[in-house]
Amino acid sequence: MEATTRRENKMAKCPKCSTEVAKPKKTWKMAGRPDKAGKRMQLEIGLYECPKCGKVFREVLSKQKI
Repeated sequence: MEATTRRENKMAKCPKCSTEVAKPKKTWKMAGRPDKAGKRMQLEIGLYECPKCGKVFREVLSKQKI
């Protein structure tokens, strides 16, 4: 099983002002909704805060079938 990872190669972009944010304030893992075949995805979510405008936003860091 191969995970799709965003952590190493790309920074998160603020949806309000498009500033790139390097490090998440918090990360956690959760099970996503099942697809049509009933398989679930394990998602790793990152919580970011934009240093420029102060907007707090989430972004998926990785996806993995479980």
